Amino acid sequence: MNTFLRPLAAAALAALLAACASAPQQPPHTAVINLVALNDFHGNLEPSSFTYTSARARRETTAQAGGIDTLGAALQAWRQDDQELLLVGAGDLVGASPSISAMWADEPTIGALDLLGLRASALGNHEFDLGRAELLRQQKGGCVSPRPDKACQFAPNYGGAHFNYLAANVIDMVTRKPIMPAYQIETAHGVRVAFIGAVLKDTAALSLPSSVSGLDFTDEASAINAQLPALRKQGVGVFVVLIHQGGRTTDYFDQPGCEHLTGPIVDVVKRLDPAIRLVISGHSHKGYLCQVDGRVVTQAETAGHVLSRIRLTVDTADNRVRAISASNEVMLPGRYRPDPALDAYLARARARSAAALARPVGRLAVPVVPLDKDDVDESPLGDLVADAMLQAGAPFGAQLAFMNLGGMRQDLAAGPDGRVTMGQVRTVLPFVNTVVVMNLTGAQIATLLEQQWQGGDGGTRPLLQVSDGFSYQWNPNLPVGSRVVPGSVTLHGVPLEPDSPYRVATNNFLAEGGDFFPTFTSGHQRANTGIYLSDAVAAYLTRRDELHQPAGSKQSLGRIQRAPQP
Repeated sequence: MNTFLRPLAAAALAALLAACASAPQQPPHTAVINLVALNDFHGNLEPSSFTYTSARARRETTAQAGGIDTLGAALQAWRQDDQELLLVGAGDLVGASPSISAMWADEPTIGALDLLGLRASALGNHEFDLGRAELLRQQKGGCVSPRPDKACQFAPNYGGAHFNYLAANVIDMVTRKPIMPAYQIETAHGVRVAFIGAVLKDTAALSLPSSVSGLDFTDEASAINAQLPALRKQGVGVFVVLIHQGGRTTDYFDQPGCEHLTGPIVDVVKRLDPAIRLVISGHSHKGYLCQVDGRVVTQAETAGHVLSRIRLTVDTADNRVRAISASNEVMLPGRYRPDPALDAYLARARARSAAALARPVGRLAVPVVPLDKDDVDESPLGDLVADAMLQAGAPFGAQLAFMNLGGMRQDLAAGPDGRVTMGQVRTVLPFVNTVVVMNLTGAQIATLLEQQWQGGDGGTRPLLQVSDGFSYQWNPNLPVGSRVVPGSVTLHGVPLEPDSPYRVATNNFLAEGGDFFPTFTSGHQRANTGIYLSDAVAAYLTRRDELHQPAGSKQSLGRIQRAPQP
């Protein structure tokens, strides 16, 4: 060797030995499993606004976050460090989606999740929005769908998801078997990991009755625990729960080891088999990294704004989890090198959707029609949507209409030219609801109004929104069951007659008793118009524009009134 190079080689060798000595050594008989989790993606293929406060910065920040291109870039970078990284989900991956996904029956989102490498996900309640048949179609493929105008339109011959939905506690009432696999076993770094899925047991209360007909949603913890004997017989000792049920905490979304988690998930976790050390949750749209009875419980916000990174250290000698660490990372565009495949896929989805979504449907009378309700629970947007339902139901004899606030997701805003596009309407009304017309008597309508303070939400539900010409007063100081002021319920100024029938328009979710309004199920001479609610609103805006009477107001219109207080 050249005498000049000999000292340099010796120095390099010494530096290498020093680096090896200082690097953390993995204990013998251990393996590290890297997981990434998302939940409540809701078809958000594009970045959207995210307001958050980090445990590190401790100041509120608003930024564009998420989008499949951003998620793809992050996962591409993380897989450079671990090619066996596993991406999993905790439900509501689709449903209540922006137009870029919803207008194609959420098939673009399923395709995007496949490209991201998703392996398995719990079912969420929104996976049931269109019923069991559509759920199975999204999983297995095909074009026979309750929304034939949307299915197989993004790409022909839709082939289904490459990942698997899991649900240990969704049971067919006839066969008494789960409609989806209860668990899935994945192998990483020589370790077999069982992912066990479950959805909240109250899914039926959040869904159209027809969508969950014939299904039994059983106790989450019991269904999960029941899978462990079969898994142990297969030699599995590492168990991870993917569950669409959640909670809330006062801790920061990215604060490790939080101890203040509350909500339904806590009871579920406390009843799980002690061998289950990690629970990946969803549904509440709140990020957290918590400890419950010695277990790690995570959630990653919503809409792809955050991903959870989880590291399991497994003792391969006894096949047990020895340590868990987790972090929640905000998905900020540009942080990682782009993934060409995801960039191209998003560009294709945008191009396919742009023309349909950009179609103007009419002008608004104001720049923005707000969703926010006033102090008696009447919403300017609720007024507009109820009026649109009334117009759609008029050929079927509708005289008044009811709309639930939960079916609307954001303000309706006009563009710079004062017009609203079809895409904006569909973003405001993401659910695939149709307008239904039925007969209800005046007495039934009175009962319906009283149910606004009854049912499963402890009296905290927002009130139903009502159409033009219908009004009533209510008194918050009166007992539940008698809060509507007698004689105040009127249609065009005329009190309703208890025994007289009235033609009522609503959406099919309420028509089937959704949101704890069972009176709707008693309606007679029912007619499903087949008109999608988003199309009804678009037609209403178009008609008002043609009449040179643009719709919309900044304030509610006083249809729901609080009785004067002494």
